[in-house]
Amino acid sequence: MRKWPVDIDQAKLAETALAILSLTLHDGGRVWKGLDWDVMDLLHEKGWIVDPQTKAKSVVLTEEGERLAGEFLRKHFCRAV
Repeated sequence: MRKWPVDIDQAKLAETALAILSLTLHDGGRVWKGLDWDVMDLLHEKGWIVDPQTKAKSVVLTEEGERLAGEFLRKHFCRAV
């Protein structure tokens, strides 16, 4: 059972979480696990990261996740020019 409020837009949450994780991209698609486990599970359910339930301190973005991460970073955080 996820602990965030029921009115949270999970699609927006997932997009912004993936974008933020992409800021730590290193070693061929790995990102540091620094988010809430429920959020990490949501990203895994969407197919954007591999199973986060490991002892590793980082997780691998899927090919789609890596592509979308850059897109979401621009969409949610870049200034309009």
